[in-house]
Amino acid sequence: MKALEGVRILDMTHVQSGPTCTQLLAWFGADVIKVERPGTGDPTRGQLRDIPDVDSLYFTMLNHNKRSITLNTKRDQGKEIFTRLIQCCDVLVENFAPGALDRMGFSWERIQQINPRIISASVKGFGPGPYEDSKVYENVAQCAGGGASTTGFDDGPPTVAGAQIGDSGTGLHLALGIVTALFQREKTDRGQRVECAMQDGVLNLCRVKLRDQQRLAHGPLKEYPQYPNGTFHDATPRAGNASGGGQPGWIVKCKGWEEDPNAYLYVIVQEAAFKSLARAIHREDWLEDPEWNTASVRLPKLEQVFDEIEKWTLTKTKFEATQILSAVDVPCGPVLSMKELAEDPALRATGTVVEVDHPTRGPYLSVGNPIKLSDSPSQVKRSPLLGEHTDEILRDVLGMDAAAVAAAKSEGAV
Repeated sequence: MKALEGVRILDMTHVQSGPTCTQLLAWFGADVIKVERPGTGDPTRGQLRDIPDVDSLYFTMLNHNKRSITLNTKRDQGKEIFTRLIQCCDVLVENFAPGALDRMGFSWERIQQINPRIISASVKGFGPGPYEDSKVYENVAQCAGGGASTTGFDDGPPTVAGAQIGDSGTGLHLALGIVTALFQREKTDRGQRVECAMQDGVLNLCRVKLRDQQRLAHGPLKEYPQYPNGTFHDATPRAGNASGGGQPGWIVKCKGWEEDPNAYLYVIVQEAAFKSLARAIHREDWLEDPEWNTASVRLPKLEQVFDEIEKWTLTKTKFEATQILSAVDVPCGPVLSMKELAEDPALRATGTVVEVDHPTRGPYLSVGNPIKLSDSPSQVKRSPLLGEHTDEILRDVLGMDAAAVAAAKSEGAV
């Protein structure tokens, strides 16, 4: 039995934030019914295509383990079918623009009337306030949530992260909200609304930067590269590759960096492992030198510390350096490219990277479920073709007979 087996999700989401949420729930065993517009479906089916006339990787990698039904809710029978789906689902998830469901005639109050036990979950760009009606995409969320202002180097512009913390990050937050609401429903027998704003989700992931904003009032942030010779202003600065924790860290070059743009290693100068680090890079002299052998005296000279580490790492590949330093408990890690991650046998073995076969585009790689449950292992199944399960859902979920299905099709409702 899967963890969420028996839970039925009415998936009205599109693009990335919502589909990330519902895909995670599907991996845990929920029956996710993806509702799509007849003829076109989720816009990402056709975006960033690498192969003509097939579903794009953008769509397939965000919609595994789901069933697809096409439904035109502008038709009376389409509205009736949608109403019946609300009646028999546990959760409705949407990431439309603000007010879209209301304009369809399905406000929260109406949804509650149809099914008082349903969880209605939404992703929006902003919560209540001056920006609540604004349209938001990934990078807008990163900028509005504090990610961009605190990412990059001090002498450069605000920078967005490669990780999709706005869209996918908010989808993960929403999934947690949904399962929490389902758990509470076991006690109350009532549904409720679950809302996640992308700005809020990004800020939650940037909480250490809000921590530093408050620390600024009490003096300079000594672990930041601006200390001791740079300037601190009134907001948390960009810190380059400095560690966000209390232990200094930086990215250093490794052997082959001239040709390989990812021949780098992240090294953390942890106080508990400093002796091991000094011996590994052949700077045992630091251990007896009062100018270097305590964290407080090293702090103003971190640039010199990492320069010395880099002299050593330049003689090793990033993998050799990782092996040597990890063996003596120095926190470090290689900068891995997407190509290296895709080919990593350990990630294949754990199901974090999976190969999925698809009937029209053939096999492709995807990220599997990053959360591993011992009693509910995830199996990644391909994404659905547009409307692939329409007849099946109308028949098996709603109990419509062949004549009723044919009538819905002739009216253009499905």
